[in-house]
Amino acid sequence: MSHDASLIIRDEHRALAAVLRSVVMLVEDGPREQPGRFFDVLRAMLFYIDEFPERLHHPKESNLLFPKIARAEPGLLNVIRKLEADHMDGEGRVRELQHLLLAWELVGESRREAFVDGVQAYVKFYLEHMRIEETQLLPAAERSLTAQDWGELDDAFRGDRDPLASGSHDASYDRLFTRIVLSAPAPIGVGAALQK
Repeated sequence: MSHDASLIIRDEHRALAAVLRSVVMLVEDGPREQPGRFFDVLRAMLFYIDEFPERLHHPKESNLLFPKIARAEPGLLNVIRKLEADHMDGEGRVRELQHLLLAWELVGESRREAFVDGVQAYVKFYLEHMRIEETQLLPAAERSLTAQDWGELDDAFRGDRDPLASGSHDASYDRLFTRIVLSAPAPIGVGAALQK
């Protein structure tokens, strides 16, 4: 049986993976003749990553899920330590990407490669991080946590959900998601293709 917290974690992972893959696709396509729109969409996407996964999703995993699994399955302690280290580094890594993007935008083409390399490394790191959580920690949680543990986790993960993953409406983020969806070219969003 899957619990709400487990389903929410997977949903939020899917939403984040879609954004990460969209960043890669957008970067591979490049700014073309519309650099303003290109950089604007990338800034919005990186802000989303910083705002939701880093500030809302990870703290719930680190402060609630990881300790419960560590107590129930101490054999996973090294995996949990690695994932926690990833969380501790995550905010700095996304901020570094934001800086590298700004450098590319303001300084020019000489800074492009550093951003592209940074994005590729970050996406690889993050997708692997989520894979480990889903293949090692969530199955351990499903088999080992108590009903009380799940009640606490379900309550926590139901709050402050990622609107992109949950389909819930949060007026304070309407502008962000509208900017991403309307400005990004297909298949990322519904915006017109960037002109060659």
